[in-house]
Parts: sequence; structure tokens; C-alpha cells
Amino acid sequence: MAASLGRAVAGLLTRLQTSATTAQTLLPSSSCSQNIPSCLWKLGRLNHVAIAVPDLEKALCLYKDVLGAQVSEAVALPEHGVYTVFVELGNTKLELLHPLGEESPIASFLQKNKTGGMHHICIELNLGNGDCKRKKQVAVRQKKAPPPVLSKTSGLT
Repeated sequence: MAASLGRAVAGLLTRLQTSATTAQTLLPSSSCSQNIPSCLWKLGRLNHVAIAVPDLEKALCLYKDVLGAQVSEAVALPEHGVYTVFVELGNTKLELLHPLGEESPIASFLQKNKTGGMHHICIELNLGNGDCKRKKQVAVRQKKAPPPVLSKTSGLT
């Protein structure tokens, strides 16, 4: 067991070092940012984390009845092909997504990720217009299939 734990830690350290190198190459050098206005846009707060769930009723029961969270009613959004439920966390929200029909983008996501998982995060941006007061929400999606959010012990698989 200690050997497998050691391999896991070594693998994690390798991934962290690779991520740090990638982040450094993505950071603009001072010469690149000299001609960019200082108030073009700024990251704001985390608005929500969206989680695709294969069974909306079970997910509602987990967050509302087991974890005691404040949970909204399910709302159908046909223009996006989803049902949404918001779970209030105080400083942000979780958005539970469930397919509304077989053509839903969440249905195709769940075909690849049978147990569900993180679909996207939404961060507010303060868009510069001289005073940086305009806000916009942007969704950031993962490129790879995420690991499942809920474990088999939770009964939601």
C-alpha cells in the first residue's frame, strides 16, 4: 500500500510541476502587456459550478435532505435542452444539470460520463469600458472528461 501511495504522490507532483511550467508560459511578459490597457477586463467572483447529473431526483435528495442545502425547484430551459436546479452554498452556487430530451448537450455529456460530473464553471468578468463596471458571466468547460463528482457510496451512480 505504501508503494502505491508513493507512486500516486510522485504522479501528482509530476502533474503539478507540468502545470506550473504551462502556467508560466501562458503568463504575459511585461513587454506583451505594455500596450494593453490596465482595465481591459478583470476576473470577478465564482458565480456557479455546473454539475451534470444522471438522476435529478436523487441529486435533489442528496443536497436537500442529506446535506441540508437550500435547493431551488427544477426549471426546464428548452432553449438549452436542460433542467436546472440551483443549490445555494452561501458564497456561490452549484447548478445541477439534467437533460431535457435526447438531443440535449447534457445527454451527450452523460453518455460519455455515465455517473455525471462537472460540466462547467461560471466566473463573472468585470469588462472594461473605462471604469470596469460592466459585468459578464463566462462559462469555462473542461476539454477532457472529468472524474465523477459523486462516489458509488453516495448511491447516485
